[in-house]
Amino acid sequence: MNVHLTRRNVMVGLAGFGLGLLASFDSVASTFKYGWDLTGQPRGRSFTLSDTQGNQKTLSSYKGRVLMVFFGFTQCPAVCPVTLSRAAKVKKQLGPDGDRLQVVFITLDPERDTPAVLEAYVKTFDPTFEALYGSLEVTAATAEEFGVFYEKTPIGTTYTISHTAMSYVYDSAGVLRLGLSQAFTEQQCVEDLLSLMRIS
Repeated sequence: MNVHLTRRNVMVGLAGFGLGLLASFDSVASTFKYGWDLTGQPRGRSFTLSDTQGNQKTLSSYKGRVLMVFFGFTQCPAVCPVTLSRAAKVKKQLGPDGDRLQVVFITLDPERDTPAVLEAYVKTFDPTFEALYGSLEVTAATAEEFGVFYEKTPIGTTYTISHTAMSYVYDSAGVLRLGLSQAFTEQQCVEDLLSLMRIS
C-alpha cells in the first residue's frame, strides 16, 4: 500500500510540476497562437557581444527591428542549421514585413567559432543574418542571462555541445515577447511573428 501511495504521490507531483512549467512560460493563445509569451521576462537585457566586424552589440543596437536570437555553434550537426534555415524561409514568407526581422546567431563555441567562421556560416543562410561572439566568460554570462543551457560533450579528440534550442524574439522596442520552439513549422513561426509585428 505504501508503494501505491508513493507512486500516486509521484504522479501528483509530476502533474503539479507540469502545470508549474506551463504557468512559468505563460503561453497565452490570445497573443500568440503557438509560441510562449515571454513578455516581461528580463532575459538578454544587458548583454554585450562583438559582431564579426569587431563592433560591440547590445540589445539596444537592434531597436526599431524585430529581433530573433538563437544560440548555437557552427559545427552543430542538425539543430542549428535546421533552425537557421527555417529562419531564412520565415523571413521570406513574411514578405515586406521580413525586412523588419533581424536574425542574430550567438555562438556557444567561441574557441572554434572565429569571426571569419561565423560570418561565412550565417551568410550561408541569409545575407542579412548576423553572428555575435564573446570570450568564454562572456559567453557563459550571456547564456545565463538568457536562461540558455549548454554543455560540452567529448567525442573522441573533439567535442559537441548540447544546448537550448529556443529562438527568442524581441519587439521593435527591445522587449522580449516570444519564444519559438525548434519544433515549430515555418508557417507557425510566421503566424506568431505577424501577430507580434501587429502590436509592435
